[in-house]
Amino acid sequence: MKLFLIAGEPSGDRLGAALMAGLKALAPVRFAGVGGPLMQAEGMASLFPMEELSVMGIAEVLPKYLHLKRRIRETAEAVLASGAEALVTIDSPDFCLRVAALVKARRMGLRTIHYVAPSVWAWRPGRATKMARVIDHVLALLPFEPPYMTAAGMTCDFVGHPVVAEPLATEAERAAFAGPGPLLLALPGSRRGEVIRLAPVFGAVVGRLKARHPDLRVALPTVRGVAGLVRQLTADWPVAPQIIEDPGPKRGAFGAADVALAASGTVSLELAANGCPMVIAYDMHPLTLWLMRRAALVDTVTLVNLVSETRAVPEFIGPDCRAERIAPALEAVLAEPGAQKAAMALTMERLGRGGEPPGLRAARSVLAALRR
Repeated sequence: MKLFLIAGEPSGDRLGAALMAGLKALAPVRFAGVGGPLMQAEGMASLFPMEELSVMGIAEVLPKYLHLKRRIRETAEAVLASGAEALVTIDSPDFCLRVAALVKARRMGLRTIHYVAPSVWAWRPGRATKMARVIDHVLALLPFEPPYMTAAGMTCDFVGHPVVAEPLATEAERAAFAGPGPLLLALPGSRRGEVIRLAPVFGAVVGRLKARHPDLRVALPTVRGVAGLVRQLTADWPVAPQIIEDPGPKRGAFGAADVALAASGTVSLELAANGCPMVIAYDMHPLTLWLMRRAALVDTVTLVNLVSETRAVPEFIGPDCRAERIAPALEAVLAEPGAQKAAMALTMERLGRGGEPPGLRAARSVLAALRR
């Protein structure tokens, strides 16, 4: 069996790699497609560097529109030429669903599977109906998502969130970050646009915390695609961050940190898995923010808040993403670190902690979908 997989973000690369490992454990399978280093390590030769697709927001995409459109056509042609029995697209819907549409137009019988349900419960509910025109089956990360997908005409399985299966830090990995002062985990995102927008704000927050905690330490885990940019944009921070790219030290930092300041996204679930209390901050182009807020159906963007049905994690979005507002919230979390504990534990329980690994569940769902 041959499958064509597409991922466009580091989070999608992790999902894809776990899915590939699960599939290889269950059936003889070969892979083609687009993926990052983790998917390549599982046996995929990426059609082009995945980082080209890590762009978010209408205003951010426009300058790269022609290049992305060309990549969409190239990828669709590669799918059709590959002889794959199914196309598995992983998140990155703006790119992936356009590829799926081109492929379906020329080969209607090819099975199409999308991993990560669109957040239609949060904004733009019509996306599910539109997606159903080109996608047959959906793998959902959140337990409340399948009814939205089946109502639109697709089959859907909740397969669990991969964060529940990721290894936690060992005692030795945590001990590597022991020190005299509080440890702040700074997480300004994995996309270039996010880092450019958030690094100055996060740096200003670090300055305010250092005034209250002269022995403050900062760890900053990042990914390959933006590591150089992160080093450049944090060079003048009041506390030089320890920039981390390797998985082992990253686990140690997540396990040892006293508090985290993070961009919005799945990182809040990683922090919850490690029991690290957090504050979420995010900013984007004003046009993108305006459009998203007009379409929003929920009052929080933080996944821990949504899955736990609480509002335990403070967040500062758009105009509120300012150092003078964020720093006091971090101080409050440092003063009462246990306040988020129940919400984080409930989140992990609802996402499948303790059950079959999500990558294996996703693989079973893919194989079942192909037999239908």
